[in-house]
Amino acid sequence: MLSSVWKEFLEHFDTIGEKKSVLHSLLRQSTLASLGENLAKIQTPNPGMATYLASRKSEVEIALSAFFKRGMRVDIVAKETPHKKVDAPLLSYTPPLEDLYSRAGLNPKFTFETFAVSPTNNVAFAAAQAVSTDPGVSYNPLFFYGGVGVGKTHLAQAIARVILQKNTAAKVLFCPGDRFTNELIESIQNKSTQQFRKKYRTLNLLIIDDIQFIAGKQTIQEEFFHTFNTIVGVGGQIILTSDRPPHDIKNLEDRLRSRFSGGLIVDLQPPDFELRTAILLIKAKEKNIVIQIEAAKVIAEQIEDSRALEGTLLSIYAKTLGSKEQIDLEVVDLYFRGAETRKTIRLGPSEVLRAVCSYYNVKQTILRGAVRSESIAFPRQVAMFLLRRELKMKYEEIATFLRRKDHTTVLHGCEKIANLCMRDPSVAEQIDRITKSLNPSS
Repeated sequence: MLSSVWKEFLEHFDTIGEKKSVLHSLLRQSTLASLGENLAKIQTPNPGMATYLASRKSEVEIALSAFFKRGMRVDIVAKETPHKKVDAPLLSYTPPLEDLYSRAGLNPKFTFETFAVSPTNNVAFAAAQAVSTDPGVSYNPLFFYGGVGVGKTHLAQAIARVILQKNTAAKVLFCPGDRFTNELIESIQNKSTQQFRKKYRTLNLLIIDDIQFIAGKQTIQEEFFHTFNTIVGVGGQIILTSDRPPHDIKNLEDRLRSRFSGGLIVDLQPPDFELRTAILLIKAKEKNIVIQIEAAKVIAEQIEDSRALEGTLLSIYAKTLGSKEQIDLEVVDLYFRGAETRKTIRLGPSEVLRAVCSYYNVKQTILRGAVRSESIAFPRQVAMFLLRRELKMKYEEIATFLRRKDHTTVLHGCEKIANLCMRDPSVAEQIDRITKSLNPSS
């Protein structure tokens, strides 16, 4: 009885909030020892785990209260081991792979299994698999270039994922080019360049996404040149992505251009119709959305940007909730007819921001400010989502408009709202109402 209740709670815990892999891992290794009206006793395998869970007790109590729909308190105890007299370590567990992926900056969605292959990217896919099998030897550096949404980041992270699976002790880091730049600047300001170098130069695999951001910055290029040489010199692997090949990156030092060209340079072309259809079907399967293949083809014909495919899929799915069990041709046709109507009304970022702030009764200056409370963060993420979906703005453009530090904050916000729209009808309804206020005639 208690074990089945605990299993149901763990399944519930997996679906709420931001997933914290260490906490999830420890709860899965624990058991529900007893359950009262308002008290749950959780037993851990050792005192070290009990100490850690006690520090996260409030989070567990909130989750249990939501699960049982009543106020719950938690008592955390360790399993008795009377035959042992030695002190238990603080934590005696092996970090789960998900935690290693998170530390390395990897997106759990980016795997080889979820990458759709076609003639536009099969060379890049083959090169990526070769590097994941033999890092530091096959192609070093491996340089992917192409437009937005062609799969550069996906392949680079898929390689990192495989390398960590094979060797959990490997030092792996995925780093956007602007973050490398910002961290170096901060280290110079704080007189901590030695720590910066220790972090980067001891890596077994370094991925720099959008390497073109370091061009024209002399100190940054100097540091990266030495970082590159140090990692490659000891057999480590470098993977770089860019929107253009090395010879087209302006203000890039010749010695870096030479290093970048010394490995394999692969061009990823925009996805063709067949690949877009395959991507859409993969995304639908990931999210347990049932879609007719003919409906998927219509969406793929209408949407050429592969990143916009997922957003369109979720938007269409949100409109089917409670009315249909699958996305069919009728639903897709109605959606795109509504989209054509919206296109006749010229919208700008300011109009979208005004509509969001009006709906949530938030001042624009506050939403674009530094406040991070949930009451402000959620409307801000809604604004990010709508700017992306309605105006097709780039993540970097949205970050600049909303005065965020970098595009990864925007990417996270858009993904969070898209997933909430799929899971929570009330959020989907809020998004729909704001959208209708932008387009009264739709």
